[in-house]
Amino acid sequence: MTNTELHTLLALDRSALPPDGGPDYNRLIFSRSPYLLQHARNPVDWREWGEEAKEEARRRNLPLFVSIGYATCHWCHVMAHESFEHEEVADILNHAFIPVKVDREERPDLDEFCMAACQTLTGSGGWPLNCFLKPDGTPFYALTYLPKEPRRGMPGFLELLGNIASVWVHRQDAVERNARSLMETLQRHETAEEPPSDTATLPALADQAADTLQRIFDQQHPGFGNAPKFPMPTYLLFLLKRKKPEEREMALASLRAMRSGGIWDQLGGGIHRYSTDRNWLVPHFEKMLYDQALVAYAALEAFAVTADGQYLEMADNLLEFVLGEMTSPEGGFYCALDADSEGREGACYVWHKREIEELLGVDAKLFCDYYGVTEEGNFEAPGETVLHRKDTVDTTELTEELRNSRNRLLETRKQREQPLRDEKILTAWNGLMIAALAKGAALTGNQRWLEAARRAADFVSANLTRADGRLLRSWCGTPSTIPAFLEDYAYLTWGYLELFSAGHDDNDLNKAAHLCEEALRLFRDDRQQLLLAGHDAEQMPVNHAACHDGVIPSGPSVLRTNLLRLAELSGDATWRNTAEALTGSSINRIEQAPINSVWMLFETDIRPFTSLP
Repeated sequence: MTNTELHTLLALDRSALPPDGGPDYNRLIFSRSPYLLQHARNPVDWREWGEEAKEEARRRNLPLFVSIGYATCHWCHVMAHESFEHEEVADILNHAFIPVKVDREERPDLDEFCMAACQTLTGSGGWPLNCFLKPDGTPFYALTYLPKEPRRGMPGFLELLGNIASVWVHRQDAVERNARSLMETLQRHETAEEPPSDTATLPALADQAADTLQRIFDQQHPGFGNAPKFPMPTYLLFLLKRKKPEEREMALASLRAMRSGGIWDQLGGGIHRYSTDRNWLVPHFEKMLYDQALVAYAALEAFAVTADGQYLEMADNLLEFVLGEMTSPEGGFYCALDADSEGREGACYVWHKREIEELLGVDAKLFCDYYGVTEEGNFEAPGETVLHRKDTVDTTELTEELRNSRNRLLETRKQREQPLRDEKILTAWNGLMIAALAKGAALTGNQRWLEAARRAADFVSANLTRADGRLLRSWCGTPSTIPAFLEDYAYLTWGYLELFSAGHDDNDLNKAAHLCEEALRLFRDDRQQLLLAGHDAEQMPVNHAACHDGVIPSGPSVLRTNLLRLAELSGDATWRNTAEALTGSSINRIEQAPINSVWMLFETDIRPFTSLP
């Protein structure tokens, strides 16, 4: 789907359409989610997740087929084109199942529950995530991408649907056995309580996490792990707050390597979602708002630690990219840019050497040498090149000639078909971006960043807050009815705390305190553990929010740091006591894999850097 097609669907007058969407659409045409609208013309009779779909499954005694993805997901597009756009797939889905489409960014609770089922059954996960559930919502089978027909050792999706439909009709005992076993495993994982050892203190666990990061650090191509390689700003921020220079250097070297690699958009700014190789060269081309916010925040922290201008340049590059390309007229920040355009991944971003020579003339050699452009190329088709810097050099020292060449190529690139922009606005991710912009303003005095952060916070207050004060999850032209999740409250609180640090407005501190109070009221259970979805929202069979810090920090982890900062800023020890209670309820899980909870392991002194050393 192109941006023009998405805007056409968003602007469509739906008042005259029948409830099933009519001959041109299915029921998803009534959604405001760009991901669901991508599927509104499928022959599959998709429904949105809800009681109506479950009731129809009960009435017709059919399993639910729940397909979960997001608007900028490359493999979601592939499976849609291969399977969901075809009548023969639609025929079996429409007659043997109740098909449901879910935007994972709108429903992280349902996504997390189905992902846990998929990982338990298959040992892996990803998107598109396809889960088969009984009418009561109990999963009994799950998988990720499959081609329509068998290919390269993979079974075919069409055949799988036929097999599961047959099992549902003829072998209900097998369905019940699978569902029961799966739920027992998921419940066991949720309620497992191993007593912590005597050495399970946060400093000791933090040392263990740092040792693990040292072991998995790639000395040759700085970053963590092999391929695919993710930016992992949670790791970077953890290391930047450590005292050992060699631990901080892992984070600094990783930032420099990313800035030089193809994972960084060398022309337009911003960072792509991950690198498909270990040396940051060929990215998966999605641009997610949370990556821009968190990598910028890490770069600002690096600048605060070192006073080295190249890290400020990185942050400036990311923040200005978001302000230019991912900001709504109303002030909120959009979710993402797609990996695909012109029907394939990366088409907007790659170059042939001859194109550059025709555009730049005598300046082409310097540009090609600097950005690693060759006749052979480094991408999928012969001669296609992902721009990268051959050497890790300070971008603040770019020559005027190179800057001019880069701008000329960027103007040409803008004439290509642009990737789809998911113009959904999430409370949580806006909180992250507010935090990054406000932190940048506090460090540099950049009032433009502070004003953009303030405008986004005002947008959330005006458009993503119910009359009773309850936060909502998402907005796309109009607000959704989905109540906000723990991460929405935690990340937005973080944003307000950074706003307070930048502007010293007591209203920001008061809003942060109120959001923390509401988070504890809505998401804390009687065991002092935190729920992913609030008490007032739909509950999944497994609903506790794990303190697992991956590409982004978990809701519980950020809530803890918010509470500690409130204690410091207000002088009220109650906030600290609450933070320690939450940590204590999670310590046994943290101990099992400290590297998965690095945000929970920040030093007790978690004051942000607000001035250079």
